[in-house]
Amino acid sequence: MVTLNATAKLNDVDPYAWLADVLAHIASTPQNRLSELLPWQWEKLTGDA
Repeated sequence: MVTLNATAKLNDVDPYAWLADVLAHIASTPQNRLSELLPWQWEKLTGDA
């Protein structure tokens, strides 16, 4: 959990919002698109940048 939190913060992503969104979408995300849920990709997808 510490690593997930630190990685999100290093990518200027709110760790709690990111983790909540990942947990909500990971089951319905195809395996070949899981990289989109990583913090540095997630930020781009949500438009928070």
